[in-house]
Amino acid sequence: MTRHFAGPACRGLFAAAALLMSASAARLNAQELPANDYPTSVRADYVYACMAVNGRSREILEKCSCSIDEIANILPYAKYEEAETLLSVGLRGGENVAWTHAPEFQEKIKDLRRAQVEGELRCF
Repeated sequence: MTRHFAGPACRGLFAAAALLMSASAARLNAQELPANDYPTSVRADYVYACMAVNGRSREILEKCSCSIDEIANILPYAKYEEAETLLSVGLRGGENVAWTHAPEFQEKIKDLRRAQVEGELRCF
């Protein structure tokens, strides 16, 4: 006859092993996820502006949130921030912003525009 010991010491070992396995699994899952480097306020600003243009419904909220998530998947935050800054400065107009029309800066803006179009295609 085989005896199985399931006393308190054995249960403690099983609990410790389960805890270690779940901690390892959590670390693996965290490593698998992409880095979320867009600040929440930037995502919120994008969604707010998107909803102002497209309407203020739950459906539009989800589409706009999806769109900024897609942009974040395509374009690292540093490049997004740079392109947004160039666009903002360029809106001022005049001779002081003529430098924003240089080809290397226009390419950065085009990268942002392409990411925005991709977000719209996938989410709207």
